[in-house]
Amino acid sequence: MEAHTITHSFFLIFTGAAVLASIALFTRQPLIIAYMVLGMAFGPYGMQLTTDLALLNDIAHTGIIFLLFLLGLDMQPKALLAVMKQAAIVAIASSLIFAGAGYAISSAFGFTHTESLIIGLAMMFSSTIIGIKLLPTTVLHHRHTGELMIGLLLLQDVIAIFVLIWLMGAQTSAAMNPWLYTLLALPVLVIVAFTAVRWVLLPLIARFDRFHEYIFLLALGWCLGMAVLAETIGLSGEMGAFIAGVALATSPIAQYLATSLKPLRDFFLVMFFFALGAQFNLDILPTIWLPAIVLAWAMLALKPVVFRVLLGRLSESPRLAWDVGCRLGQISEFSLLIVFSAYSREMISEQASNLVLATALITFAVSTYIVIMNYPNPIAIRDDLRRD
Repeated sequence: MEAHTITHSFFLIFTGAAVLASIALFTRQPLIIAYMVLGMAFGPYGMQLTTDLALLNDIAHTGIIFLLFLLGLDMQPKALLAVMKQAAIVAIASSLIFAGAGYAISSAFGFTHTESLIIGLAMMFSSTIIGIKLLPTTVLHHRHTGELMIGLLLLQDVIAIFVLIWLMGAQTSAAMNPWLYTLLALPVLVIVAFTAVRWVLLPLIARFDRFHEYIFLLALGWCLGMAVLAETIGLSGEMGAFIAGVALATSPIAQYLATSLKPLRDFFLVMFFFALGAQFNLDILPTIWLPAIVLAWAMLALKPVVFRVLLGRLSESPRLAWDVGCRLGQISEFSLLIVFSAYSREMISEQASNLVLATALITFAVSTYIVIMNYPNPIAIRDDLRRD
């Protein structure tokens, strides 16, 4: 996707997405699946109509950043801290269980110790995009289910950051342990965010709130600025964007910003699912299809049960525990980042990398079907389950 072909590539992606989305709606299929299928068809391993995966991934990554920023705008800081304390044990215990299961299955299929370890680590996380996209807005904003899911996903993000630090090595001075550096950097980022909101952003918003274009640009600059700052100090851009949103959540302008930025978020999320499908190397499929199916179905069966048991021990109702468990029954975009980082450092083979990608595609698709057919969500096939 070179510079002079960006318009043509966007035409192919979004026109193709519109066509497949129309077919998906007529056949009562999830739109997410249509976007991934389009990526497989048009990507470098399909018809090769779009080939620059690096640019596609950068664009898709921006969509995740906006998603986390919008989530932050809906999270009151006190409620978020309370639910994260409650969910900490569940997040850690479940991560260890999923990692162990992933390691055991990949080892059984002949992958090396290092490859099995990294594949196991990739299984620990659930998708923020799938989980939140299929959660009704009323549940996300006002109910304990939404708060609990956000808490679990954020704690998983913190664990993922430490895994990436281990893979990438210290991004800071060798004199300081990178894990310790991250623990110090996170509260610094929080302090910077709340201080900037209190003394810079809110006064600017109060003075120029009549100029909607300015407020929109200010929100974009704040979101992306905090994402870049977080990446600069060794954290993830997603975490920086989320903290940026939480810092603004107590402002009366928060809901206006959330509504204004949703179309922009959806634009980038289409790119994310397209890029996900485009990355899958179809030539390797014959060698990984069986371990991918076993690993995917193991996660789809194990994750709801584990979350049900662990949340039940926190006195959550069985209905809520099953709901959360099924919504978090897939692996994550962080899983892909972990294996791609490991592959770029020659820690794992292309076969192992594509195994996790295939597992992601299967779990994304199947968990989406499970949710839209059984739980309230914005794109449900049945009218009685459809909730905006």
